[in-house]
Amino acid sequence: MRVVSGIQPTGNLHLGNYLGAIRNWVRMQDEIGEDGGCLFFLADLHAISMPHDPADLRDGTLEMTAALVACGIDPSRSVLFNQAQVPQHAELQWLLSGTGRMGWLNRMTQWKDKAGKNREGASIALFTYPVLQAADVLLYQATHVPVGEDQKQHLELARDIAQKFNNDFGSEDAPVFTLPDPIIPPEAARIMSLRDGTAKMSKSDPSEMSRINLADDADTILKKVKKAKSDADVLPSEEAGLEGRAEAANLVAIYAVLAGTDTDGVLREFGGEGFGKFKPALAELMVETLAPIGARFRELSADTEALEAILARGAARAREIAIPTLDNAYAALGLVRGPRA
Repeated sequence: MRVVSGIQPTGNLHLGNYLGAIRNWVRMQDEIGEDGGCLFFLADLHAISMPHDPADLRDGTLEMTAALVACGIDPSRSVLFNQAQVPQHAELQWLLSGTGRMGWLNRMTQWKDKAGKNREGASIALFTYPVLQAADVLLYQATHVPVGEDQKQHLELARDIAQKFNNDFGSEDAPVFTLPDPIIPPEAARIMSLRDGTAKMSKSDPSEMSRINLADDADTILKKVKKAKSDADVLPSEEAGLEGRAEAANLVAIYAVLAGTDTDGVLREFGGEGFGKFKPALAELMVETLAPIGARFRELSADTEALEAILARGAARAREIAIPTLDNAYAALGLVRGPRA
């Protein structure tokens, strides 16, 4: 079993990132445990598909590295690296571009969303980045890829590209690429904004009060939870009573994920209580969970050299795993190459 997943290095990880993805990465690392079984990368090549500030990208890559390690990703057990140090990602993307089809990319929902009405003005990289995503996982013969609802279409595209490449250039006995299967976390934690229960918690929201950042201290967490949008009604005793109460449902869901229970379990404890009692309990649980992560994050962030060394070691291991697959893809396509430098 080999798990591969990436995250954009935009920095400033928040509670939604942690509960929706990173905590599950740590669990997979702990379950698989062997060297090379889990590869986690900072998707800095993907980041340049949109307008960006180079200094912010570099700083964000190092900040995200510190955050991942603080959350529990162990560079001695998982392969942690940034794409830019593994040129095989970009090489394989080009080789797969002959197999991918314009019609497939035109149907990608995120392309339509990110390009908006000005598709002619969008970058080529934005249009073709799903092919790079396919290369990200096929390069390592990933067997499983953690995906949320918004990424399922991308994994389906990766499987389509791999299947067509295998059909066109491989053989039934010796396929070039493994077709990866999705891992959809059982909790599928979708954490919403503290200011709007219908919008996903996001680092791009202009309001700092909309999210809990992993670097927030205890006082900041307490203040944000206290001011989180709720309503005047008491909490119901059953989940059905949360219907139409988006903000209440979000706060209950956050508590449930942090406590390792479900919505009904939270409501059995707090049903009939108002938010005056529930919010302090939620804030206390958040602080208990995030305080050690925040302390470790601040410690790691102060040592740039150590973070660069983590990425360099991870990239060397990733290249070692990637090269055989890339060489097989070149050979399958009939491309003549000299000795690898």
